[in-house]
Amino acid sequence: MPLFDTRVPAVVLRTDRNPFHHGTLGAVRSLGRAGVDVHLVADCAGGPVGSSRFVTARHTPPPPGAPAAEVAAVLRRIAARIARPAVLIPMDDACAVAVGRARAELAPAFLLPDLPGDLPARVADKAELAGLCAALGVPHPETLVPEDPGEAARAAWRLGLPVVAKWSRPWLVPAGSGLRSTVLLRSAREARELFLRAGEAGSRLLLQAYLEPGAGRDWFVHGYADRTGAVRAGGPGRKTRARPRGAGLTAVGRWEPNPSVAAVAGRVVGELGYRGVFDLDFRRCGTTGAYHLLDFNPRPGAQFRLFEDSAGLDVVRALHLDLTHRPLPEGEPRPGRTFVVENYAPLSALRRAAGGRELAWHARDDRAPGRALWTRWSRHAAVRLLRRRVSGTGGTPPTGPAPARVVRQAGAPGSGRPGRADEERAARR
Repeated sequence: MPLFDTRVPAVVLRTDRNPFHHGTLGAVRSLGRAGVDVHLVADCAGGPVGSSRFVTARHTPPPPGAPAAEVAAVLRRIAARIARPAVLIPMDDACAVAVGRARAELAPAFLLPDLPGDLPARVADKAELAGLCAALGVPHPETLVPEDPGEAARAAWRLGLPVVAKWSRPWLVPAGSGLRSTVLLRSAREARELFLRAGEAGSRLLLQAYLEPGAGRDWFVHGYADRTGAVRAGGPGRKTRARPRGAGLTAVGRWEPNPSVAAVAGRVVGELGYRGVFDLDFRRCGTTGAYHLLDFNPRPGAQFRLFEDSAGLDVVRALHLDLTHRPLPEGEPRPGRTFVVENYAPLSALRRAAGGRELAWHARDDRAPGRALWTRWSRHAAVRLLRRRVSGTGGTPPTGPAPARVVRQAGAPGSGRPGRADEERAARR
């Protein structure tokens, strides 16, 4: 019997319009190489992923921010065209939440992990995650959810500046609003002013104590919880380079053993009864040494291909095998393996890695996305540079793709901490 049931296609779903989401390409390639038909439901016009030879068919996605009912309606139309059950793989939090809520009506046209429909929304919501961590006794940055602008200013002072500000449901932040899902605030006044935009952001503002970044402090754990709850595939990795520095997405990641952080991840997933692919982000506290859970993403992380073991198993392949009732091969971990996103760390992409290396975009068996990347990225970089120049002269910025939003803990501040007297004055304003 072949390893994969290639009669069952995969549907890779993403409504986020970021054309540089390399995780989507990773999912397409991983299953396409295994002989699985891959249907891509994403806005890939001009983007690198749409040029992959492993895409069987492309479908128009729901618009960003579409409610679960609309996402389900689009998926049902796609299912009718495919005309056979398919494994559904949401690639962003908005899709994972929508699919969770519409799970009952999407089955049996789509094969999905068996988990409570509200669980993806609970773990993806930053405020809910803080409560879950408190209930489970898992370290998490001290978090306050203010109810009014004055309370936001007081909370910033209480937590100690600088303070991390997050929108609890970042997938609801509208594109083009100028809002970022996570920012670092340096004054109580900034906290007050940001709170006033909660209606525009679409969810609650929360403030968190700031954990200083540092070498070896940022970690992530990817995995797949199978039908029995056992965690398969994946592993712990260390973020060795981020964009922007000290924050943001993983530009270079390395597979490294870390029993402590892996144990925390396994306990969280087990006690929540979570099933499916997950991506957890941690930051080690420089004072206590404890690993604080920052994010629980109920879908594959963008760098999931880092964790391909000796049997060729990664979390996306584990999902397809498990949902089609195929046995998962037993492989060995490959610590030392490195994952590099070329457009964010071009020099690292040129260096050899003793434990093996995978590039996000370039691949010998799928060259078109790598070529398309640099065409699109050059245009993107030129537009951003022009925006900065025009902004500096007071002109009108040109139209073009919006810069990707950061969905991680903010980086180190560029200036010193304000004094307490300054903050007391700012809180009263």
